[in-house]
Amino acid sequence: MDSGTPRLGILMVGMGAISTTLVAGVAAIERELGKPYGALTQMALLDGAPMSEALQLPKLNQLRFGGWDIADGDAFDAAQRAAVLSPLLLRELEPALREITPMAGIHDPRYLRRAEGRRLKPQTNKFEQAEALREDIRAFRRRHNVDRVVVLWCGSTEVFSSPGPAHQNSRIFETALKQDEPTIAPSMIYAYAALKEKCPFVNATPTLTVDLPVMLELAEANGVPVSGKDLKTGQTLLKTILAPGLKQRMLGIAGWFSMNILGNQDGAVLDDPAAFRAKEESKLSALNHILEPAVYPELYGQLSHQVKINYYPPRGDNKESWDNIDVIGWLGYEMQIKINFLCRDSILAAPLLLDLALLSDAAQRSGRKGVQEWLGFYFKSPQVKQGHPEHDLSVQYRRLQEALREMARQTEKVGVRS
Repeated sequence: MDSGTPRLGILMVGMGAISTTLVAGVAAIERELGKPYGALTQMALLDGAPMSEALQLPKLNQLRFGGWDIADGDAFDAAQRAAVLSPLLLRELEPALREITPMAGIHDPRYLRRAEGRRLKPQTNKFEQAEALREDIRAFRRRHNVDRVVVLWCGSTEVFSSPGPAHQNSRIFETALKQDEPTIAPSMIYAYAALKEKCPFVNATPTLTVDLPVMLELAEANGVPVSGKDLKTGQTLLKTILAPGLKQRMLGIAGWFSMNILGNQDGAVLDDPAAFRAKEESKLSALNHILEPAVYPELYGQLSHQVKINYYPPRGDNKESWDNIDVIGWLGYEMQIKINFLCRDSILAAPLLLDLALLSDAAQRSGRKGVQEWLGFYFKSPQVKQGHPEHDLSVQYRRLQEALREMARQTEKVGVRS
């Protein structure tokens, strides 16, 4: 079969900075205008062989992109608004980006209070919205001649919510959809539609989306992998690298203060305290689980861990994070570590989305379903089947490698083709 034949569809909910950076990045790499730094599926080896070959992953020119958005314009317009990539590069990629016009989305201002819905589906009943999304997925398959589709939730962070009675099983959930149950957020409707269409679903945000009994039931019943949540890109990535090392050396930590300034749409949404609470839960969880203060009370029992996010429009997508770590050494003498990370939010996130799409598809091809804990390497608050997630990046990486080797062996044995 011609290598240019489309083999995998990637549908993104939210055609914003991260999504358009992914799409534009793939187009740039195909045109030899850049390299896929940060993407394990493109750069890493697995037992001496390129990971993409060992797992028989689709090539970049075999991917077809689409998605939904509540803002006007096509992917090129969205990329211009995001202002992540240089205008010169975007002009080179304009034809490829113009080909992608997001489908109309769904919006509930109770869950996203700092955004306006301009491109919305006409359906107002939540069950009818879910059915419309399912038809969108089927139409995308037909239009692009792809058998397999992965859905990525890349929308803005919704306000904090907790599982409730409507989220317990598919029968209750579908009844609640038909009754426009207010505790069903838009992200849950997208997840429901994807799982019913047997599409792997990735939650790239801290939003409560597939961490629900109903979604886990649907994933198992339909043979669909799910993973999340909240991509581990900048500040939390550094925490999961540094904190295990400090703990291994049995150095005490009195405090860890984290400050962020961010000026893109994500920053604007997180300026809403209700939305920030979901992000805060995600960003705070890693350190506590890594350091185990209950096990090492003398070292970490009095740890003061604070996280702040400030919306600062001039910075745009170029997020800056400051960390101050108060370390306690021999005889109780105090020391400090200070980190100033000037990162690019979408540049760090885009390769993670690519990996997650390709690896979720590979997982489904190999018969995996339900929560994919081995993908916790990519997330701030990894989804697990039960218990607490692992946050130590080195441990996560080892588990990722173990799962990939198992999938590679299975791929070689049964001759699974991409």
